[in-house]
Amino acid sequence: MATESHNNPLLEDFVFPPFDIIESHHVGPGIRSLLKQLERDLVELEATVEPTWPKLVEPLEKIIDRLSVVWGIVNHLNAVKDSPELRYAIEEVQPEKVQFQLRLSQSKPIFYAFKAIRESSSWESLSDAQKRIVEAQIRDAVLNGISLEDGKRQQFNEIEQELEKLAQKFEENVLDATKKYEKLVTDKKDIEGMPTTALAMAAQKAISKGYENATVENGPWVITLDGPSYRSVMQHARNRFLREEVYRAYVTRASSGDLNNTPIIDQILKLRLEKAKLLGYDNYAEVSMEKKMATVSKAEELIEELRSASWSSAIQDMEDIKIFAKGQNATEADELNLWDIKFWSERLRESSYHINEEELRPFLSLPKVIDGLFSLAKMLFAVDIDPADGLAPVWNEDVKLYCVKDSYGAPMAYFYFDPYSRPSEKHGGAWVSVVVGRSRALSRDGTSSRLPIVHIVCNQTPPLAGKPSLMTFREVEAVFHEFGHALQHMLTKQDEGFVSGNRGIEWDAVELPSTFMENWCYQRDTLRSIAKHYETGESLPEEVCLKLRSARTFRAGSELLRQLRFASVDMELHTKYVPGGSESVFDIDHRVGQKTHLIPLLPEDRFLCSLTHIFADDYAAGYYSYQWAEVLAFDAFSAFEEAGLDNDKAIKEMGLKFRETILALGGGKSPLEVFIEFRGREPLPEAMLRYNGLLP
Repeated sequence: MATESHNNPLLEDFVFPPFDIIESHHVGPGIRSLLKQLERDLVELEATVEPTWPKLVEPLEKIIDRLSVVWGIVNHLNAVKDSPELRYAIEEVQPEKVQFQLRLSQSKPIFYAFKAIRESSSWESLSDAQKRIVEAQIRDAVLNGISLEDGKRQQFNEIEQELEKLAQKFEENVLDATKKYEKLVTDKKDIEGMPTTALAMAAQKAISKGYENATVENGPWVITLDGPSYRSVMQHARNRFLREEVYRAYVTRASSGDLNNTPIIDQILKLRLEKAKLLGYDNYAEVSMEKKMATVSKAEELIEELRSASWSSAIQDMEDIKIFAKGQNATEADELNLWDIKFWSERLRESSYHINEEELRPFLSLPKVIDGLFSLAKMLFAVDIDPADGLAPVWNEDVKLYCVKDSYGAPMAYFYFDPYSRPSEKHGGAWVSVVVGRSRALSRDGTSSRLPIVHIVCNQTPPLAGKPSLMTFREVEAVFHEFGHALQHMLTKQDEGFVSGNRGIEWDAVELPSTFMENWCYQRDTLRSIAKHYETGESLPEEVCLKLRSARTFRAGSELLRQLRFASVDMELHTKYVPGGSESVFDIDHRVGQKTHLIPLLPEDRFLCSLTHIFADDYAAGYYSYQWAEVLAFDAFSAFEEAGLDNDKAIKEMGLKFRETILALGGGKSPLEVFIEFRGREPLPEAMLRYNGLLP
């Protein structure tokens, strides 16, 4: 069914997208109509371009923004409201979208106009932000193949088209493989140890699968590979066979049959290498590093430095678990396997710190956590956050809209919050994406900059049995983490759209605000403000708060090693791997795993087949960014400790300094300069090592 473009909701002139009425059949006609219009705009720009801001940068920003806003809506719905029809619609029109992006990024008139600005006598009069925009545009055009001769450019463009398709398919396969696995459990003995919350989710899943009499107490229960379900089994199920089965299913997702991502991985790596060689680089990691703070060797040094720092503490972690499991007369104590670690470490944590994750849940209800988070934002950054539900349509009834206001009550930004897991239609994980960024060129009234609007998406435990969403501490950290990303978009002061929010920031620095915010979960006053019983309102007892904080470094070395496995294998696959060579991607993963895992990975481990960060997202040859940014984030947080965490006045001053630098300056200055402006010196790794329990 075709939809005329004149009544296509994707093409309306909206402030907030009409999410409630956009259907898959709007995508093809809407995008095609938009691309036609943008092609006309681009032809006009090329004909009239001059090396000035009003005649080059502003019209270019408008073209790029229009496409990224509309395609962003489609992409967002694909991630939170997946359907076969929407997939098909995207697949149909994606090549045309990529073709236009390549045409735009390889435009010679635009490229030469930017070079003319760079070489003009007025260069020195430009602001830092403007200089960085010009330099990034020139760099990106080269990385997008503008300097290649026609034949090679054609080859480059074919590679880009194919890579976009493969990434889309990779992600779809992961979602489908995760959905496909369902384990029906009918015997109570098999779910011993599983917390009520997990059983309530499993019974609810069973009801949705036609077992209408399923109950929390008597089942039957359906276990899935969705995050909350999988983690509950690994941490709490006493049935070792169940843990093993679910673990094996999890680490082999999307690695067989119709949903096999193995050939897709091989093809992606082959094409990335071809692309790098066409551009004159030895490997894809070198291409990736053009937009990073680090270099390949610096990233590898950091990974190895952290790995060797964590190894001995991971050995100690393993020893502690073995001794503990033995003390509990566990038959598997002498031969612990990969599906035993989470279970026994959770028992050890409960025993050492007297903290039970399930007993904490009533104190971590989403409404109270959000209240505490917003109070923290007010104290640190002098902003108020108010509900704005009803102001804009949403894609699911659980989605909330909020308005961020300055201390005078003027709106600064808006954000949607989509918190709960919906395995049937929503991708796993947690992320922030931009609906529109701050921009002067895209002002609606010609005077004030357009305000940012962002999405915060999580996958936490949904409300069950009439109770609010009762969270694990890990889920709380995820909300704080994503909120940190959102703050950088929402509190930006950059009016140049190309460098507002986190745009134009070297990629290995973008996790700074998110990791920084996570630290506040453990700070005494924040913990007291978020951890209140959902029924009585009583605060979490002081001694439990203390235990939570001291448990923070529990097994931190082992957890860091797990992240370093992905960072290492990512670097190795994008530097040394030879497509079609003697070593497969899984051989490399297993070789790397020997240096990061005390228990060898299973021979059939295919976790790479579900690692969307590397194969369907922006972290290719960049997974190390999490650790790189942690160094910056922990060092930034230690500035607050030095000021005195119980000194409100000092904290507020430091918070405003953080807001005016890290959160405000966007990509308008290099992240190192921005960090120095905040901290007064270059970053040091000590704080990160201390927070990971690797330094006293």
